[in-house]
Amino acid sequence: MHYIILPFLGLLAAGIHIFFTKQWHDAKTVLEIVMAYGFAFNIGISGLYAFMGHAFFSNKVAAYIGWPPGSPFQFEVAVTNLSFGVLGILCFWFRESFWLATIVAFSVFDLGAAYGHIRDIIMNHNHAPGNAGAPLYADIIKPLVFIVLYIVYI
Repeated sequence: MHYIILPFLGLLAAGIHIFFTKQWHDAKTVLEIVMAYGFAFNIGISGLYAFMGHAFFSNKVAAYIGWPPGSPFQFEVAVTNLSFGVLGILCFWFRESFWLATIVAFSVFDLGAAYGHIRDIIMNHNHAPGNAGAPLYADIIKPLVFIVLYIVYI
């Protein structure tokens, strides 16, 4: 559900920011504002949410993904998501090269996770909602959107 809610909230927050700022915005400034909120919500808050799930509700998340419970690697995934959560939030204040570095790291992780989901579907017939559903699509769509937006921005 957060795969739909967080992008919507990011766009809503960007829209409110643009609307209530008393100055005129050119297209690049509007894109910058949309991207800043996109980073904050879709990488930052999303990463913090994923961290909490993998760290504190690991058995429930494992069942959702179709993984066996109790894997110590799940905490490593949690900490990885925490790092992206922190980077996404920091992107609200730091721009340019920081954005590029965040996009590269986030894209490698998410596209790699998508590959893992697809491999698990093919090899193990794992069609659990957390493996073959929204997380798979988000792991592909989110990096591609950030890559395209950054290319347009620069």
